[in-house]
Order: sequence, then C-alpha cells, then structure tokens
Amino acid sequence: MINTKNSLLLATLLGLSAAAFAQNAAMLKAGDVMPYAIDARGGVVKSGTGLCWRTGYWTPALAENVMYGQYPVGCECDKDLMPKAKCEPPAAAPAPAKAAAPAAAAPKPAAQKVTLAADALFDFNKADLRPEGKAKLDKLAADIKGIKLEVILAVGHADRFGDDAYNQKLSEKRAAAVKAYLVSKGIDANRVYAEGKGEKQPVTKPDQCKGPKSKAVVDCLQPDRRVDIEVIGTK
Repeated sequence: MINTKNSLLLATLLGLSAAAFAQNAAMLKAGDVMPYAIDARGGVVKSGTGLCWRTGYWTPALAENVMYGQYPVGCECDKDLMPKAKCEPPAAAPAPAKAAAPAAAAPKPAAQKVTLAADALFDFNKADLRPEGKAKLDKLAADIKGIKLEVILAVGHADRFGDDAYNQKLSEKRAAAVKAYLVSKGIDANRVYAEGKGEKQPVTKPDQCKGPKSKAVVDCLQPDRRVDIEVIGTK
C-alpha cells in the first residue's frame, strides 16, 4: 500500500526540484534530469540523518554527470559510488619558479682619507711643492692605480697667522698645486677636486700654540697647515 503522505512529500520535493532547477541555471545545465531532490534555495534535500533524497530518475550515471556547482551532484550524496578523481579539487598548479635573486648591489666606494702635512709638501707660507712633498704624492699616485678611482678631494688649510682672505687664497693654492701634480702623474683632472678652507678648520686646540708669531708657535701650528686628500674608489 502506498503511503499517501510520503507520496505527496516526494511529489512536492520533485516539484521543488524542478523550480530550483529553473532558478539555478548557473548551477545546473538546462535539460538536466535531476537524480536528487533540490529545494527552492538550490540545495540538495536531505533527510534528518543526512541522506540525500533520490528522485525516480536516479542512476549512478546521472549522479556522476549532472554538475552541481563545481562537481557532479553525486559527490555530495553518493561520493562512495563516484570516481575519486571527479570529486577532488583539480591538482594545484605547480608553484611558479622563484625569480632569481637580484644580483648583489655593487659595493659602495670605500673612502680613504690621507692627510699630508704642509711642511712636507710646502715651505712655510708657500704653495710650491717641495721635493719631499712630490715624493709623497708619487707614492699616493701609485697606490691610486690599484683601485677603481671615483674621485679625489684635495682640501688645503692654513694656520691662524695672516688675515682670513690671505689664508683662504693660500689654502686654495696649496690644494691646486696638489691637484696639478696628481694630474701630471696620469690621474684624470675631472676626478680631482681642489678647494681651500683657509684657517676655518684648525686641528690644534684653542688653548694650544698661544702667543705671538715665533718659531716655537709656528712649529706648534704645523698640524693646521695641511692638505687633506680624500680618495674615494673601490679595490
């Protein structure tokens, strides 16, 4: 004997299946015969124990071939009957090969600073190179050939004797003399910059070398009469 109540329920579910099918065209293909009952929200109707309601059209082939979203509808209800490959997400694409690490940045030029005392390069109150000064610059020029030269900065200085304008000119002449000599030794003139600082950057302390001009005081101020040569390049 057919249970009328169950028959009405099944008929209702099948009716919902048809309505849901029409409303969920993005999920189901037109013309599909549904092997499972689908509710108005487009979900598969399940019993209280989680079993799917099969329609009278159910066959393993329909469960396998009617798509329900990304996978066949049978994957939700009868996964044990479905080919394993059909119910698994597609194999992940291999991760793209990592881009080659960027080449290491070239090392920054290393600065080498050399201070040449004025009494080795010049006579007191002079800007003409002495033989001892030329010998020191010869060695410096030879050392420079062992590096990839970026720039040479030659900065002349003077002691406190004399007025500011005079000492400025004297410091500039000393720096220019050093540049001219280095250029004569084959160093590119465009890579040598010369400037003078006058007496503005003394090395001696304020409480040193006190008193009027005398040989002792002039000797004491010798560190202030200098040419700083900064060589910037890479080995």
